[in-house]
Amino acid sequence: MADARPNIIVLMSDHHRADAFGCAGNPVAQTPNLDRLASQGVRFARAYCQGPVCMPARASFLTERYVREHGVDDNNRQVAPDMPTFLHPLREAGYHTANIGKMHLYAYTTDEPDTRIAAHRLQVLGFDESHELPAQMVVPLVASEYSDYLAEHGLLELYKDWVDERTPGGGEATVGGRRVPRKPEWHTEVSPLPAHAYIDAWVGARTERWIEEYTGDAPFFLWTGFPGPHNPWDAPQEYVDRYRDVEIPLGSRSRPSAPADGPGAAFFAKRAENSGSDELTEERIREVARFFYASVTLIDERVGGIIAALERRGVLENTWILYTTDHGEMLGEHLLLGKGVFYEPSVGVPLIVRPPGGMAGRVEEGIVAHIDAPATIRAIAGAGPVPESHGESLLGHFSAGAGVTHEVTYTENLGFMAAITARYKLVVHVESGIPVQLFDLQEDAAEDHNLVDDPAHAATRARMLRDYVGSYLALERADLPAVPTRVQMVMGRAHRGR
Repeated sequence: MADARPNIIVLMSDHHRADAFGCAGNPVAQTPNLDRLASQGVRFARAYCQGPVCMPARASFLTERYVREHGVDDNNRQVAPDMPTFLHPLREAGYHTANIGKMHLYAYTTDEPDTRIAAHRLQVLGFDESHELPAQMVVPLVASEYSDYLAEHGLLELYKDWVDERTPGGGEATVGGRRVPRKPEWHTEVSPLPAHAYIDAWVGARTERWIEEYTGDAPFFLWTGFPGPHNPWDAPQEYVDRYRDVEIPLGSRSRPSAPADGPGAAFFAKRAENSGSDELTEERIREVARFFYASVTLIDERVGGIIAALERRGVLENTWILYTTDHGEMLGEHLLLGKGVFYEPSVGVPLIVRPPGGMAGRVEEGIVAHIDAPATIRAIAGAGPVPESHGESLLGHFSAGAGVTHEVTYTENLGFMAAITARYKLVVHVESGIPVQLFDLQEDAAEDHNLVDDPAHAATRARMLRDYVGSYLALERADLPAVPTRVQMVMGRAHRGR
């Protein structure tokens, strides 16, 4: 007899800003399907990732721990295989756990040049079934169902040349036997692939097929990972065209600031260098934004297809749907692209949760942590605890009672961390404990004015150091070795510090 407990789907994109939705009041984003989910559930307007780089963020989501505790503070480290994850109690509770698409939970190595060979890594972390593909820039180096699909359609070699020319790092690349300059971070160019073969379209279609083919008696937990709207900025032409004549407003154009004699100055200078800040004209930022929003809309359409597949199977009304991302995207604000910094566009993440049957949609403005999402998933499933978890269930937001929100949350990567409260954000160099940025989010939503050395805010800085930062830095720190393999070094160039 089939288990009547609800199914659970996590739809996780990569680099999707928390404000890039029509339902969030964004005048540009065309997201009707995600808006529909929000209208039938709860949109958490102030959800924060625990590390604004891919693997730190995903490791926290997986383990329900802070970056300091799991040790994955950049993209050259991976969760220890013996660390408990939220998937383990799900599996023990009788759920069938599966993944499709980009997981980015471990380092791709030359010893395992195919995600199917490396599936044991995800099984150890708690997945029963895996249909993983690597990040866009690694597709030519690590085989998967997606690369098979490209090969079947005669597109794999074309895609390999396309990716190689766009691998960051400066200098030149060899493409088709010729030497060509690598593309700058802000480069935009439509994908050479037809829309059906675009990586996010494939992930969506593969998820629809999985839903249609699943015949197990156990309720399922499915984690679908969309690689977009992560750069390279290469959305298909038909989606870019939807934004060609749209007016795109610009965010702050003030450069990141930190005391010149402190550890933050070099950090922000490197972020600016990686972004090509000196070349980020207003038109280039707007063009990047067109491609970003084009990818968001493509993903939105695939989310619509997944919802339709659930409806066709008759399981939509017994399925929880969570939409989120790993971290945000600066999209030219403060003359930065990518992530890794602690501004709101980088550390804020979308979190939309629709319960079975839907509900009257509402927006929660209180602070929640990304690690609250997997804790909520466990609560939905009636699963047991995760050792040393900091996540708290958000199920109270879906009933008459009050749901959990937080006084403070934390995020960390690349040697820096931030404590974020309803009003203030303090950014600190982890090793020295030196504050490098302080923002009053209530009076300065754009984060243009760094108050860290302002005498008028000395008491606020001292209080946050004492009450929040001190307790965070006192947590036991995990020190994991880097993974210096050829494939991982490619991943490092493509992601680390960007």
